[in-house]
Amino acid sequence: MSDLILFWHRRDLRISDNTGLAAARQRTQKVVGVFCLDPNILERDDVAPVRVTYMIGCLQQLQQRYAEVGSQLLILQGEPREAIPALATALSAKAVFWNWDVEPYSQVRDRTVIETLKEKGIQVLEENWDQILHSPDDIFTGSNQPYTVFTPFWRNWSSKPKAAPAETLKNVEGLSEQELQTAKQAGAIALPTAKDLGFNWENGLVIEPGEAAARERLEQFCHRAIEEYKEQRNFPAYDGTSQLSAALKFGAIGIRRVWAATVEAMENTRSDEAQTSIRAWQQELAWREFYQHAMYHFPELEQGAYRQQFKNFPYENNEEYFQAWCEGRTGYPIVDAAMRQMNNIGWMHNRCRMIVANFLTKDLLIDPRLGEKYFYQRLIDGDLSANNGGWQWSASSGMDPKPIRIFNPASQAQKFDPEGEYIREWLPELRSFDTEELLSGNISKRDRAAVDYPNPIVDHKIQQRQFKVIYQQQKEL
Repeated sequence: MSDLILFWHRRDLRISDNTGLAAARQRTQKVVGVFCLDPNILERDDVAPVRVTYMIGCLQQLQQRYAEVGSQLLILQGEPREAIPALATALSAKAVFWNWDVEPYSQVRDRTVIETLKEKGIQVLEENWDQILHSPDDIFTGSNQPYTVFTPFWRNWSSKPKAAPAETLKNVEGLSEQELQTAKQAGAIALPTAKDLGFNWENGLVIEPGEAAARERLEQFCHRAIEEYKEQRNFPAYDGTSQLSAALKFGAIGIRRVWAATVEAMENTRSDEAQTSIRAWQQELAWREFYQHAMYHFPELEQGAYRQQFKNFPYENNEEYFQAWCEGRTGYPIVDAAMRQMNNIGWMHNRCRMIVANFLTKDLLIDPRLGEKYFYQRLIDGDLSANNGGWQWSASSGMDPKPIRIFNPASQAQKFDPEGEYIREWLPELRSFDTEELLSGNISKRDRAAVDYPNPIVDHKIQQRQFKVIYQQQKEL
């Protein structure tokens, strides 16, 4: 057996601030990366072409990074529970390291790989968390239970010291030509394109793939926008958010580096308002982690509601309403603008995610799991924990002390798109209408017909009353 350690990349497509990769380098100079294109993920019916396109771009960049430091990133395609041990065995690897993941499928997959590798006498890196700042077993209530409410979670989580960024991989040795041939015989392939895998996305990406682009975006955000984040984050017409969600989902940037950037921004400002804004963004990072911890401790969340009264909620699931929502043709301008943004660029502003999710579940009385899946089919940053957590928050079915939260689409538009800029951008057919008409949705049938914009498919006031009646009935069961 050689000194080779294979590092299995999954949601950590970078060589800097990667805790598992740094641990491998501490043990040997011969570190080689591997990524497995997993049919259990790629052949599901909820995979977004934009997300695969971004992932492949990150892998291209990662291969370049490995080459720069003297090694390789190998690509496999197939069942990882078989492909990873087979490659490690063929190369006589001393160990296979990787970073742990909270998702239920990943947990099952990884346990099988660990067992197989150990049977072959190949070492593994025991529990190692990289995509979160604190292990799910580090943040518990006073009674030693996982948190189900965010605010006390935040108090505990924010009080704990955060690790510094891990060392960047450097000065490593890769495979010899003979070993590369062995790797190919064991299944290593050239990196395919997204189109090769059957995913076509022609509309460009909201963030360039890879480590360098993610770090640049973080620097830009922390230079200015983070200091105004609390005020501007809710206005979809403004560039007031980091747009780092895809980079964090795929690990094109390390969470310790992100946290360190917020600490530096805090230290470099004397403004109370700016510090409040930076703290607000740090809270968003904590929300991300709260949802990941929840998915780890309560894997049943993947299948449906956390709250009992929503587990068998009698949603109407009108198919015509659902299709109108998907296409951005509900007749409610702020809802339709948001859906068209997602359909066109594979990303949606977070305030709008809440608006459209609330509308689907409270106005259209449609099961949030349908909306959650549609988001996953369209979003560049589609992440099980964050998507599930956000949908359950909006549907009132999740971990939230305020169970009934109903958004009025007109009020949301008036508050967060006061000039109608966002609506006009994504609904060009309505650009000539008065702002008041855009925000309230009070556009005559005649005017709607003239620009081929649909009438409202439901009446918000009637629907919210109906939802409340059904909810009350469910509570009394």
